[in-house]
Parts: sequence; C-alpha cells; structure tokens
Amino acid sequence: MSIELAIELRDAGLDWRPRPGDRFVIPDRGLDDQTFVLSDMIAQVHELPRGTVIGFNGTTEWALDDVERDEAIWLPREDQLRNLLGEGFRRLERAGDGWRVTVDGQADTLGAGPEDAYALAVLRRLRERGE
Repeated sequence: MSIELAIELRDAGLDWRPRPGDRFVIPDRGLDDQTFVLSDMIAQVHELPRGTVIGFNGTTEWALDDVERDEAIWLPREDQLRNLLGEGFRRLERAGDGWRVTVDGQADTLGAGPEDAYALAVLRRLRERGE
C-alpha cells in the first residue's frame, strides 16, 4: 500500500491503536522508504561458526528514540483491512489486471493488488460515514 493511500485512510478517520505486528512509516524524516513493524521483541539472524542462530533482543539501539503516534502512518495489512469491512465483506476477486472487493453487494473501485482493493473499500466506507 502506498503512503498516500494510508494517509487518505487516516485523514478519513481510520483509527489506529498500535499493536505488535502493525506496519508503519515515518514520513518527512528521511525515512520515507523504510517500513517499520511494531514488536515486543526484536529477533535477528546471526551467522556463527557453529551455524545460523536466531538471537532475541529486548531493545534496539537507534538514534530515533521515539515518535508520536500521529507522526507515524499506519500501513494496515490485508487481513486488518478485511476485518475492518466486517460482515459486509462478500468477496475478493481478480478483475483484469487488478482486484475487486465486493462489500454489501456493491463492487468497489479496483485496486492494483488485494491490499489496495481492501483499502479503497475501507476508504469508501469511511467517507460515506463521514458525509
């Protein structure tokens, strides 16, 4: 999902309550091309003489200590977007070069990928509720 679409979702009223596994970006800090994932623990792969191990670390040393939640832009995953559609979600289907999500019997705007199609369906719902 593009940062622009994620910003549209936020501006339309999508509420983010950060949880482990959530992806986000921090725009306008020279980090636009970096996607971050919230985690309770950091796991890293280490190549040791005896073989590959996965090391667990409680914190990561980094120059950016913290950011306000409002400075971060949530990039909801496909499953999170589908859940936001709730019981109205009917199906996801291939449509030419893109994907279409059907909600409450209406076909939404096509998205380039499943995640975009779900995001556009959620965005339409948010805008309909806001009007």
